[in-house]
Amino acid sequence: MSKKKSKKLDLVYGIGVTGLSFARYLHRAGVDAVYYDSREEPPGKQELEELLPDAAIHCGGNGEKLLDKAARVLVSPGVPDSDEFLVAARDKNLDVVSDIELFVAEAKAPFVGITGSNGKSTVVTLVALMCTAAGMKAYAGANLGTPALDLLAEEVPDVYVLELSSFQLHRTPELPLQVAGLLNISPDHLDWHRDEEEYRAAKYRIFREAEAIVFNRADDTVSDHIPSNRPTLSFGLDEPGEGQFGIREDDGIEFLARGEQLLLSVDDMALVGRHNHANALAALAVGQLMGINLPSMLQVLDQFPGLAHRMQFVESIGGASYINDSKATNVGAAIASIESIDGFVVLIAGGEGKGGDFAEFANSVHHRLRAAVVIGDDGPTIADALDGLAPVHRASSMDDAVRRAADIAEVGDTVLLAPACASFDMFDNYMHRGIAFCDAVEGLMR
Repeated sequence: MSKKKSKKLDLVYGIGVTGLSFARYLHRAGVDAVYYDSREEPPGKQELEELLPDAAIHCGGNGEKLLDKAARVLVSPGVPDSDEFLVAARDKNLDVVSDIELFVAEAKAPFVGITGSNGKSTVVTLVALMCTAAGMKAYAGANLGTPALDLLAEEVPDVYVLELSSFQLHRTPELPLQVAGLLNISPDHLDWHRDEEEYRAAKYRIFREAEAIVFNRADDTVSDHIPSNRPTLSFGLDEPGEGQFGIREDDGIEFLARGEQLLLSVDDMALVGRHNHANALAALAVGQLMGINLPSMLQVLDQFPGLAHRMQFVESIGGASYINDSKATNVGAAIASIESIDGFVVLIAGGEGKGGDFAEFANSVHHRLRAAVVIGDDGPTIADALDGLAPVHRASSMDDAVRRAADIAEVGDTVLLAPACASFDMFDNYMHRGIAFCDAVEGLMR
């Protein structure tokens, strides 16, 4: 008598925020799965065991034998295609599926998507708040905050507003967005993507099935990637053409503008920093294509002060301002942070560099720096890039960095945490790093 073949199950690879969202999604659907993480004690393991006490959970070691009984592999976005386990899965002709692919298949409401190297969390939040101000039920999530699959557990909204990373875009075959917004592209995540060309292709991919498109006209190459016959709006920090969004000056005051129409003085925005002017303009363009009324959108821009760890004002001490921009996890974001500040900057930077070009960084910002204080694994690389261009000090911890920066700062300066790096060499995540900075600044006043 022949043995009955065992049923093949979904294999969830990567236990963490997204892995847990896969687990909750499958649990709601009554679908069993196998869970695997190459780390011995991955974050989320205990929560997964509590959620699914009878599930098969494997951690550490070589898990390739699990692929023999897998129907497909559901993978967290942080795992690169070059990962040996994923290579083995594809060699066995298994589908490798992202959370966004599952979301697209299940979502019962329209969804808009925002991507970019910098600013996407702020723009997603602004658009969601604009929807709410206009009386729409909107859920924001995906790469920001609530994982995309967890959004499906809630009552169906009027719209989903998704922050999409290059990882998620790279792995999602169909993405029929109501509106797609691309904010900017600067080299990032080159430790995940094969090269900058692949990274850019992942970002431009957001346009492919979109019904309408928002783009940054400062990107000289973006028009080559926008499908024809789609409604489009552009934004930028220059004067806008008819119907487009930009900055206009009137009587010495700068305004957010749509064509010739002045909308809101930048001085009346609750958000600070020139890069946030661009974020606001992008949100206005997305909102217009979604049909959100202008008064609701301007109300949000008048009131929303920004997200924690994104150009967050912490304190003024001894005539110097302290600003936490821990979310500036790449070179482009850190450059934008520094350039948005009037006066000299005492910069705290460093961490895991993710393949960033620190020579470009140094050449772009050195003239704005009073000094730099570097920390973390790639602190020495940043120090070498700034050598001869700006004074550089090395610190052993965030407390040490803040104390050194405070000793250097003069009246009118800004002590800015804009790391240009990921945080995982010293901290759990960028939030943990930002909290450490805020705590260290508060410690100066004791």
